[in-house]
Amino acid sequence: MIKTKFMKTKVYQIVALLCLTLGLSLQASSQKYKKAEDTLKLNKEYAEVNKDIADLNLKLAEAKNELPNLQEKVASENIQAQRAAIESSEEANRATAGDLNDAKKAKKKANKAVDEAEDVKKAEEKIKDQNNKIKKLTSQLEKKQKRIHELDEMRSKITGLAY
Repeated sequence: MIKTKFMKTKVYQIVALLCLTLGLSLQASSQKYKKAEDTLKLNKEYAEVNKDIADLNLKLAEAKNELPNLQEKVASENIQAQRAAIESSEEANRATAGDLNDAKKAKKKANKAVDEAEDVKKAEEKIKDQNNKIKKLTSQLEKKQKRIHELDEMRSKITGLAY
């Protein structure tokens, strides 16, 4: 029994050591640019990533600037929907004591109120979509900034080797 525990412990230690070695070797080999000759390729990728970052920053700024307009539209649509609902309610009250024409007017006002409520819902969906767009752009921007940092590290290692 003691022998099997000892063997299991040794096996676990060997497996852990192999995993650690493999992980370190993968990390060391993950650097794409390693030699001074790779500097041109590194600089090209660096420029592309920087351009991507500038584009993402522009798109993110546009998305953030559009958000207040969408929120203002929702507020306006909400006011219109409330007004239409009140008019519909008033028309329905008149229709209960009135004739067929009053009932038709009440139905039109009710349909208008429903349409206005749907417009509010659509405007709220646009805000939700815009917030998702902002999150997506922010995530992409963080990835590109991380890549720039990695490229900076590779560049510093290459220049350290060149001296």
